[in-house]
Amino acid sequence: MYFSPEYTGLMVIGLIFAVIGMIVSNTLKKRFKEYSKIPIRSGLTGREVAEKMLHDNGIHDVKIVAGRGMLTDHYNPVTKTVSLSEPVFGTNSIASAAVAAHECGHAVQHAQAYRWLTLRSKLVPVVQFSSSIMQWVILLGIVFISSFPQLLLAGIFLFGLTTLFSIITLPVEFDASKRAIAWMQKANIVDDRQWLKAKNALNWAASTYVVAALSSIASLLYLVMIFLGRRD
Repeated sequence: MYFSPEYTGLMVIGLIFAVIGMIVSNTLKKRFKEYSKIPIRSGLTGREVAEKMLHDNGIHDVKIVAGRGMLTDHYNPVTKTVSLSEPVFGTNSIASAAVAAHECGHAVQHAQAYRWLTLRSKLVPVVQFSSSIMQWVILLGIVFISSFPQLLLAGIFLFGLTTLFSIITLPVEFDASKRAIAWMQKANIVDDRQWLKAKNALNWAASTYVVAALSSIASLLYLVMIFLGRRD
């Protein structure tokens, strides 16, 4: 199958950041595997950490449920549910405490109408639609760039929406971790050495979002360069 030089360049950018993302992801998994073996001094499981953080923040309408898989933990603002993966839900460890507190950090954001979380939530349906068609729009836009450049421009717009979403995700994730780390120290969930490890784990988790955002920005700029450098 033939790919134009422009589309090949886009794939190269994607490959470079995919490799970087893989390195960060593997490091994250190693950290969580290591910290999953270290129990915290309070003896609380991930579920109990989540319950306490929600209670301490005056939140009583959020459910905590057990999910499946590894590192699949998330907060759903629509159903007001904190889903904790199997290795987190019933385990007493630094990793479990850090993840549970982070996800509850999102619940606190929601309760306090944190503006970046609100904006990200509003963009979800738009981004889901954009993501479902933008790859084909961009590919066809590159193929027909000489005769129909407006198609590539439409693809750039769709890709711009997903890039904007990835950028907005950064303050949401960093703020949730900041809330989690501050609360864990204040509530004496962990000792000082454990607190540093919990902070390190969440920093690596945040790095995955940074890589994703940088990859999206680089790809978007490359598409813009292709559009601006097209031959009329």
